[in-house]
Amino acid sequence: MKNKFNRRGFIGIAAMAGAGAAFGGLPQWSFAGLQDGKPAILGGEKAYTAGFASWPVFDTTEEQALISVLKSGKWGRLDGPILAEFEKTYADLNGASHCLGVSSGTAALTTILGALGIGPGDEVVIPVYTFIATYNVVVLNYALPILVDTDIETFQMDVKKAEAAVTAQTKAIMPVHIGGTPADIDALMRLGEKTGIPIIEDACQAHLAEWKGKKVGNFGLAGAFSFQSSKNLNCAEGGAVLTNDAGFARTCYTFHNQGQGGTGTSYGTGLGTRATNLRLTEFQGSLLLAQMTRLQRQVETRTENANYLTELLADIPGIEPAKWYPGTTRSAYHLYMFRYLKEHFHGLSRGKFVDALNAEGIPCDPGYGQMNRDAYVTGLASNSHYLRMYGEKAMKEWLERNQCPQNDTLTGEQSLWFFQTMLLGTRENMEQIAEAIRKIQKYAKQIAKA
Repeated sequence: MKNKFNRRGFIGIAAMAGAGAAFGGLPQWSFAGLQDGKPAILGGEKAYTAGFASWPVFDTTEEQALISVLKSGKWGRLDGPILAEFEKTYADLNGASHCLGVSSGTAALTTILGALGIGPGDEVVIPVYTFIATYNVVVLNYALPILVDTDIETFQMDVKKAEAAVTAQTKAIMPVHIGGTPADIDALMRLGEKTGIPIIEDACQAHLAEWKGKKVGNFGLAGAFSFQSSKNLNCAEGGAVLTNDAGFARTCYTFHNQGQGGTGTSYGTGLGTRATNLRLTEFQGSLLLAQMTRLQRQVETRTENANYLTELLADIPGIEPAKWYPGTTRSAYHLYMFRYLKEHFHGLSRGKFVDALNAEGIPCDPGYGQMNRDAYVTGLASNSHYLRMYGEKAMKEWLERNQCPQNDTLTGEQSLWFFQTMLLGTRENMEQIAEAIRKIQKYAKQIAKA
């Protein structure tokens, strides 16, 4: 089944499936007769009938924060104090020395690569199982993105294969804490120490996730976070760079501020040889401070519900939640990722399983696809700029290097997601999700023939 999922689709589903009402209430689920009734896709009663509330959760806290900035007349980074307050608060929350607010998660990655001077001839090692932004920031610098296969049980980048992908041209290794669960950080840091190559954490989905009790984004040279509207902490569009390297923090600030290191307006040309404007605004900083007042409580709720759901799903053959590496002490659960093994559902295809679950009123999606096989990515091999820089032979070899058979299996027939907002409900909701899956499993043969 071709994966038709994209970020716009995710935002739409997240908005539909959001578990916080506009002023903070949680939806009530309504299930009836799950064990004995037919699945909705076969004409039975829909498992979920109450309808989903919206995301994000907000109340007068956000309203007052925005009005305060509006009335101040100081709306931008170079004018007001709010963004600096957010940066200090977010750095402290994550145990980091420095935080730089930027205009998106993509901008955070762009800033980091810009500060590193990544450019033509360089290679950046990234996972194949990730949102396209991880790839885009490399290509925008005319560097080569080297796609690494997936550890199928964890959905994370296979570090052993990442090590094999390193060459003399590798200038950064950029793992993604996909779904909000940490990648294999200890193995990645050993790889970084062994090769002398900086580790850049794409933590855009991983707000407050932890490895051995320490927040992600603190292990490599820098970490990138996103505050886009589907994220667990959001201001519609925004991002942040975390780092514990004071010099690198200054370089990142300079890069994101047109090469100018100061906090005021300047008519000079700045430092370095290239930079851009990726500044966050005071409005977004104020929204983030307001959203952070409920972030910890939401994290705890997701964790409790996800852990309970995992216990329940353990009793259903063919449903395998993504495993954690031993050092993980907390997932952000931006996504609840699991594998669907159709042999335990009488051969019912993943596509029909998703249709049946969606028919019950439970949003579920296959998620990311086979990036390395998509025309958007493979077309790079015939891009005129890349052919001029690297040559036709090198670009053909690049295509061959990007074979990812484990990811093909995972994304082709197994991977599924629930969304973070679904984990903000009650324990009963988790029981109802599991019961709905059992109902589909019981009627899998009939659904397959429908």
